[in-house]
Amino acid sequence: MSFEQAIEFYKAGKFQEALTLFNDLISSNPNQAQLHLHRGRVLSRLGKTELAISDFDLIVELEPYNTDFISDRAVVLHLLKRNEEALSEFDRAANLDPGNPYRYSSRAYFKDRIGDLEGAIEDYDKAIELDPEDAVAYNNRGLVEEKVGYQARAKKSFKKADDLVGYKAPEPKPTTPKEEVKIEATQEVEKKMTFSHFVQILKSVASNPKTQKEFSTYLKNLFSGKKK
Repeated sequence: MSFEQAIEFYKAGKFQEALTLFNDLISSNPNQAQLHLHRGRVLSRLGKTELAISDFDLIVELEPYNTDFISDRAVVLHLLKRNEEALSEFDRAANLDPGNPYRYSSRAYFKDRIGDLEGAIEDYDKAIELDPEDAVAYNNRGLVEEKVGYQARAKKSFKKADDLVGYKAPEPKPTTPKEEVKIEATQEVEKKMTFSHFVQILKSVASNPKTQKEFSTYLKNLFSGKKK
């Protein structure tokens, strides 16, 4: 058995096989944080979030100032609907790592999901202040601004995100009265695609590769948990 093989199983979606290996590895090395981290992720993917939280509790005990571990634990707490505890952990990660825009972007995304829209905008503002080239933060801020009803502000945020990734909306074509309804529907689809192109933005942002990777992983974790 090996750590590398367990990781390969995990990446291949063979979660039960990965869990078996991680259980064996942990029995021999009970206090290795990385082993518990990955087992916790496997358990989460298997829908066993109640068991997964025990691993995330332990890794934070082993490394109490590791902000990545704290943030990961916050995600799991959110999936368990323990949102007050999750917010406390997001706050702690931000307090320990105040210069990292990812801390504010991830907390903003969480606040958006629990309905604290003004708080989410404030955190996206902070993330953008720390990294003015972060298209993800501009795009996500625009989505929240739309929900609140700040249409003009949202439009500016989306435009900034599009400018940063080099996206240009197609020029509108002249229409006859009979074509107006059809074109209006098409433009609405294009608008939604522009506002929700997370994957395109995540692949395009080059200013902060570490943040890009972290935020992409964070989104995948949240969405996979939501579906279970």
